[in-house]
Amino acid sequence: MNRKPPLKPTRREFLSTTSAIGGSLIIMGTKATAGIKGANDRVRIAVAGLNGRGQSHIDGWMKADNVEIAYAIDPAENVLQKRLGSIEKKADGKFTTKGVADFRDALDDKSLDAISVATPNHWHSLITIRAAQAGKHVYVEKPMSHDVAEGRVAVEAQKKYGVVIQHGTQRRSDAGVAGLHEALKSGELPRLKIAYGYCCKPRGGIGSKSPGTPPSNLNWDLWKGPAVIDQYHANYHPYNWHWFWETGNGDLNNQGTHQLDVARWAIDDDQTHPVRAMAIGGRFQWDDQGETPNTMFSMAEYPNGQMVFFNVRNVNYKDYKRQVYNEYYLEDGSVITGESHYQILRPGAAKPEGLKLSKGKVTPGGNWNSFIAAVRANDPSMANGNVLDAHYGCVLGHLMNNSYRLGHEVPFSASAGQFGDNQDATLHFNKLHSIMADGVGVSEKDAKYRVGPMLTFDPKTETHTGDYATEANRLLKNPSNPGFKIPELSEV
Repeated sequence: MNRKPPLKPTRREFLSTTSAIGGSLIIMGTKATAGIKGANDRVRIAVAGLNGRGQSHIDGWMKADNVEIAYAIDPAENVLQKRLGSIEKKADGKFTTKGVADFRDALDDKSLDAISVATPNHWHSLITIRAAQAGKHVYVEKPMSHDVAEGRVAVEAQKKYGVVIQHGTQRRSDAGVAGLHEALKSGELPRLKIAYGYCCKPRGGIGSKSPGTPPSNLNWDLWKGPAVIDQYHANYHPYNWHWFWETGNGDLNNQGTHQLDVARWAIDDDQTHPVRAMAIGGRFQWDDQGETPNTMFSMAEYPNGQMVFFNVRNVNYKDYKRQVYNEYYLEDGSVITGESHYQILRPGAAKPEGLKLSKGKVTPGGNWNSFIAAVRANDPSMANGNVLDAHYGCVLGHLMNNSYRLGHEVPFSASAGQFGDNQDATLHFNKLHSIMADGVGVSEKDAKYRVGPMLTFDPKTETHTGDYATEANRLLKNPSNPGFKIPELSEV
């Protein structure tokens, strides 16, 4: 195919995104163009990234009322054709979907209302930003950003162009989860001390793949896009890109983004970013070429003293306990567990009791239909998981990952955790260590932990301060290839 010019908005694109069409909505000081005229009008959406999660996007939009999948987008021709056939069969003549390799071909269509992003992580923000500049609403998979800096640009793009941006964190559409967090913040429950998230699901190693030539049906230049990668190998496509820093963020900001977002959601509303964050972990059990940790304990502290803990454990062994959920530790010693429906173990109680709470405020319809409702209303405030919530939750994970990446190796032992006088962190790290030592069988003689520094962070400037600031600030923005650069804030 012919290569597109660099990703820079043309004058026509700029004018089309700043002109008013019909009514308008004031959102954070800016006007949003009204693309959908009424609740009964068809929403035309493009789906970018058709493997794995992209199939879920297709299924979700196909079930939504009066939604047309106008474009299917993927740089792998075999995947694109397979999905086009599936969409055509399900559409049953109601609409025709155009297949393209480059998302910019879809954004050029003035009649397109929205784009749904299910690409690898390194593409999420760039498509989100360019879509906003083209006046298109965006449903973007988690994590919205691959690094801290590009997440901020996405926030500013939403502010300027007023489009709906909804993050693919489905628990934001759960009124039960919302109700618990409202109760924690209203004083109905004792004050939150620690919000704890787990991403512990069994996975295996990915082996090692030698550098080689990309398959003929894959447009490799388009697939890697912004990611600076020296050479193709078969572990990048279609799924294992998650475990390389150039393209993914490990399971902390993959599956873990859901539980990280829930944990941050529970923190007081006036808190944005943590002021301190650190992580310890490693890549145990597997002998492969993956870079991200499969085992991690991390912590972050907010200005008000509330904390988020997180546990990644993706190894596999006999009697493995899958844990993909959240816990809440309160200042009075109570512990809340569950998801949507909860139990509380109060201090001194022999067993937990059911926790009866009112449902919280969410836009109804689940994650798919709530987005369509927000698009039809042209109201970004209706998004279940808006651009700011997405940014704050993603940054939390990025800071933890960056601490890990700057870490140094120490012997695998319970004394490896360096948490100062934080007894809670020591306790929970020791639980993880016991599982790895006794359950997995990791031994001190043949394994090491990577211990990250305690990074300090300024929530207002979104930069690191203090020790390791120079090294940590380099990780706030990934390098990118010419033609696929994230715009500077001044260019939004």
